Amino acid sequence: MRARLYVVPTCSLKCRWIAVMAIYHFSVKVISRAAGRSAVAAAAYRSADRLHDERLDRDHDFSNKSGVVYSEVLLPEGAPERLSDRATLWNEVEATEKRKDAQLSREVEFAIPREMTQQQGIELARDFVSQEFVERGMIADLNVHWDIGADGLAKPHAHVMLTMREVGEDGFGAKVRDWNRTELVEQWRERWADQVNRRLAELDIDARIDHRSLEAQGIALEPQDKIGPAASRMGERGLEVERIEDHRAVAQRNGERIIAEPRVALDAITHHQATFTQRDMAMFVHRHSDGKDQFDAVMSAVKASPDMIALGKDGRGEDRFTSREMIETEQRLDRAVERLSDGRGFGLPAASLQSGLDAAGSGGLVLGKEQRAALVHITDERRLAIVVGYAGTGKSAMLGVARDIWESADLNVRGAALSGIAAEGLENGSGIASRTIASMEHGWAQGRDLLTARDVLVIDEAGMVGTRQMERVLGHAADAGAKVVLVGDPQQLQAIEAGAAFRAIHERHGGVEITEVRRQHEGWQQEATRHLATGRAGEAIGAYSDREMLHAADTREAARDHLIERWDRDRQANPDASRIILTHTNAEVRELNEAARGALRASGDLGDNVRIKTERGERDFAAGDRIMFLRNERSLEVKNGTLGTVERVSEQRMAVRTDNGRNVAFDVKDYRDFDHGYAATIHKAQGMTVDRTHVLATPGMDRHSAYVALSRHRDGVALHYGRDDFKDRGKLVSTLSRDRPKDMAQDYAKADPERTFAERRGISFGERVAGIVKAVPEKARGMFDGLRLAIGRTERGAAAPERERSIFADFRPARRPHEPERSNQFARDQQSMRAGGVRGAVERYAKALDAVQQTRAQGLDPMPHQRTALDRAKESLDAIRPNASTDLGAAFKRQPELVREAAGGRGQSALQAMQLEAEIRIDPFQRADRFVEGWQQLQRQREELVRDGDLRGAKRVAQSMAGMAKSLARDAQLESVLDGRSRELGLEISRDMARSLSRDLANSIPSDQIRDLGRDMGIGH
Repeated sequence: MRARLYVVPTCSLKCRWIAVMAIYHFSVKVISRAAGRSAVAAAAYRSADRLHDERLDRDHDFSNKSGVVYSEVLLPEGAPERLSDRATLWNEVEATEKRKDAQLSREVEFAIPREMTQQQGIELARDFVSQEFVERGMIADLNVHWDIGADGLAKPHAHVMLTMREVGEDGFGAKVRDWNRTELVEQWRERWADQVNRRLAELDIDARIDHRSLEAQGIALEPQDKIGPAASRMGERGLEVERIEDHRAVAQRNGERIIAEPRVALDAITHHQATFTQRDMAMFVHRHSDGKDQFDAVMSAVKASPDMIALGKDGRGEDRFTSREMIETEQRLDRAVERLSDGRGFGLPAASLQSGLDAAGSGGLVLGKEQRAALVHITDERRLAIVVGYAGTGKSAMLGVARDIWESADLNVRGAALSGIAAEGLENGSGIASRTIASMEHGWAQGRDLLTARDVLVIDEAGMVGTRQMERVLGHAADAGAKVVLVGDPQQLQAIEAGAAFRAIHERHGGVEITEVRRQHEGWQQEATRHLATGRAGEAIGAYSDREMLHAADTREAARDHLIERWDRDRQANPDASRIILTHTNAEVRELNEAARGALRASGDLGDNVRIKTERGERDFAAGDRIMFLRNERSLEVKNGTLGTVERVSEQRMAVRTDNGRNVAFDVKDYRDFDHGYAATIHKAQGMTVDRTHVLATPGMDRHSAYVALSRHRDGVALHYGRDDFKDRGKLVSTLSRDRPKDMAQDYAKADPERTFAERRGISFGERVAGIVKAVPEKARGMFDGLRLAIGRTERGAAAPERERSIFADFRPARRPHEPERSNQFARDQQSMRAGGVRGAVERYAKALDAVQQTRAQGLDPMPHQRTALDRAKESLDAIRPNASTDLGAAFKRQPELVREAAGGRGQSALQAMQLEAEIRIDPFQRADRFVEGWQQLQRQREELVRDGDLRGAKRVAQSMAGMAKSLARDAQLESVLDGRSRELGLEISRDMARSLSRDLANSIPSDQIRDLGRDMGIGH
């Protein structure tokens, strides 16, 4: 095999802002003699080489062609080495084909993202060609072009010429008809998109592509081929002319279409993101226009469109925009949610709830306090219920009890999820018959399985559902009078399409949170999962590192080997335990599957190999192999992601025992969508539970994928990484802490507080949009800011149980008329839940505050939705008890560590601290205790600093003392109480009582340290 590497200059930095663009282009054509084509000539042109055509007895010389940066012929296993020479290969192809209209080669062309470097693009193309074509038995002639256009923009793409006959040691044999299947081309298109998106994620490049046709995406534009400038120069030689003209004509027509109807561009841009920047817009327009003049015209048309809505700046200071259609979709979603939230009629008697709990208990299932609270919430009379649960908190078990209760009341319970494997997980965990949302919507479109007023629809993993799809589903449910239960965790994997609907609905309407992790058996691992859920990956990884569950190797390859060794030892030591290997990309999954299977083969745990052609290429399977199904198939009752173990296999048929206990048998000619199942991508693992997990970390991971990967296990997890990916643990933690949440248009509002962006354009958003985002005001610094004092537990200030209970005094529910007295445990659970609402409000406030603080710690302004969440949490807290947010804020200032603790679901200490602050606020004697203690501490600090010669530090302390003295002027009650404690404050007992205490305290500070401060306070000496 021979390869050539070319180096050509890249685009200047000046033009990169507009050239950085993830373009999807993937075309498949046939090079045929019927069209007057020569395989040798085509190969010479694509490789910028000089090749002699033996059939025509002439040279094809394109050696002066620029832009080719990489050229290689890749051979499949068993092909003769002579065919690695390009001239030999294509002359032999020409000689093998005898017909005058023979098909000589299949050509695949695909665009490489401009965001990548040349080396990254070459590696991406080579990996894809090797996996998808060469492993199927084709010879691939790969040429990567990195053309630079007249506009200075890079146009990277690859040409792959593929042989069409099987090849062995003696050369070419029969043509392989299976390679001509239409569905195979669509599969290649999808897998190219998947591989590009995974690699972009690994490289931390914020761009994605979509393999679907524009029509399938709902985008009213024509698909375009990708043409480089080198190809355009071949016009006079009769090469590429038709293709070039087609490309430019399509680009021109698309540009004209956008100019005539700019909404088309806005709909396309907002397909996967609810908001966008000007850079995003320029990237899209550049793809769908022809030349600078039309580019400028299209940009002007889109900017001037009344359908383009300016939203203001995001946390990084960039202007963000959205479309009118996106705002209207969010409006409709809000209205549907409001209708569901206001609806009633699904209430169940307490006896039914208690009966359901008793039945679960008799079966060995005991729900925890939070699970019971969630059960009360979702089975009440309201038509909308929202449950946010950390990974492994037993949401499915709780839903199983709810299903029994609903069905006993003659309600029809349906389940739905975005992906097939998530729907299967819901069904297996709760017993609720479930399907994908797409399947459900398809049935509705056909007039089948429509919701009714007797239906309860449970949507699991709701955080992965995009805004448009959520709006359609909730709109239908609202129209039908059905009840909807949304269950999910917005911190796990994000929605694939635009928006963050579940997060927004929860922030606006509230719900019940389940934070008590039950999946992990050991307490410290449960705590680690809570850390991951609240964005503290460093603490979680530190905990696993302390228990020797974090493993570093010099390279990723070595880390992969160590992972397999540990996995194999664990497998042999605990053969009955369930386990999975997780990583970020399909390429790594393939490597890990092969390595794991090799370990089983070496230990004699597999039967005889049978070679089977799957949709991903030829694979060996044997009895004992783990298998993963990759396509939903109702007749087999399997979904994309279903796992199982092969029991019998032949070249024609396979029998599998799935992990949920079903026996599945099928003909491999009818169902080929499966692969080895030892390893899986993290995306397929959401909703999965196993005994042990082995994770290979790669740079494409982030906070959301780390949370999913490290929370699937019951007993333990092993996290492996290579130092070529992460130089140390700090870099690993930094990568696994990256937050990439999706946003909503309603997360933003214009700086103008009087009129919102929507109202200025005639879009009726009402008062809701006007109040979406309010900047969190900076509170004036109090006299104790920055002090970390131990509060004396005086008799007056003791946090007695009676005081602690007083918080909940207003939350004991009054019995409804004619309602029987509830003396059972379930009634006590209900009362406790209402009391626990205060703690829940404290924890929500802490979680919102923690998110804001983490963003500020990164040097960024908080995102609008973070500010909104904090405002709403504050309002909820104050609605429960006036001034509660003020008291909690004071507690957090004195004990900052309580913020993280409460955000992690452990809010009892924060609740007690808040109550203490409330008592101090209303009790002048306790305020006096705190003032005296604070003043004395500052006095001691100042004296120590003066003694050590640190006069600057002493002055800073004196400033704090002056601030405390000044504060007394605003609190006459406190000053009056302190008058009797002058000696404790360092004042003479015989001081002039007619003078103010605040002035005397200020005068007691040494003049050299307070002179300037005294002037500011109007105090003379």
